[in-house]
Amino acid sequence: MLNAVAYAGERLVVAGQRGHILYSDDAGKTWTQAEVPVSSDLTAMHFPTSQKGWAVGHDGVVLATTDGGKSWIKQLDGRALGQVMQEYYARFEGKGIDARQLEELRAAAQRIAEEGADKPFLSVWFDSETDGYAVGVFNLIFQTSDGGKTWTPWFDRTENPEQLHFSSIQRAGNGLYLVGERGMVLKLDKEAQRFRSVSVDYPGTFFGLTGREQSVVVFGLRGNVFRSEDGGAQWHKVLTGLNVTITGATLTEDGRIVLVSQRGDVLMSADNGRSFTPSPMAQALPASAVAPVGTHALVLVGTRGVNIQPLKK
Repeated sequence: MLNAVAYAGERLVVAGQRGHILYSDDAGKTWTQAEVPVSSDLTAMHFPTSQKGWAVGHDGVVLATTDGGKSWIKQLDGRALGQVMQEYYARFEGKGIDARQLEELRAAAQRIAEEGADKPFLSVWFDSETDGYAVGVFNLIFQTSDGGKTWTPWFDRTENPEQLHFSSIQRAGNGLYLVGERGMVLKLDKEAQRFRSVSVDYPGTFFGLTGREQSVVVFGLRGNVFRSEDGGAQWHKVLTGLNVTITGATLTEDGRIVLVSQRGDVLMSADNGRSFTPSPMAQALPASAVAPVGTHALVLVGTRGVNIQPLKK
């Protein structure tokens, strides 16, 4: 089972169950298994450059590569998360939160330390080869400004009082967004360095987001898709015709937005997400993530591994 696909320059890299990472330098015709130091399930990857990339997953694992995905090192795991949090919030000076909130943060840090490596990261995003984020369950969010040498907990910088799960973090339109449970969408306030809540009229879980130009598209359970053209101030529902979970998205080289579902549906938009139409595939396969292969094909990953499918114009 594979959960993630990304490009390291021209190289395709996929990741999934039991720490498996594979890469292809011939558009998916052949694959080579990478050297990975963990056997934890991996959930997401991102490469800000052709050589440097990050992968995250279960057991609080954060992996990094400096050779385009051929080999990986562990930067963080669940055993270290609690300790990092405890040390950070023990010396925390408030910075806009009251004494009660600080006590809650310290209690959360102690709880994570005591419970051990049982909390998965579900998404990772890097704006550069130094600045990035890893996010996951129960408000799990860590930030780095030095390429992962050190990680800072950002639990105090999210408007997520119920500590809901974060499903995905990604830059889209003109901002950096977090999405998750109960219709949660947060946007980074760059000046305040905090993720602020954005109101979307939907109570279900969002699993991801994508976008082109000023368009931001969020997607999730039962085929639900919402779109904003004004930086998240207003959202409009997009009809998809699906009642199954939308699990992944990508952007094609010719400007289209692609959505895929857990059932194997593929939807295309040529108008920046205003509307989507089904795109028949040669074989409908359950998909967790998707990426383009030039302008002629898609690579789909999911419960049946990796599959390259022709893309109709």
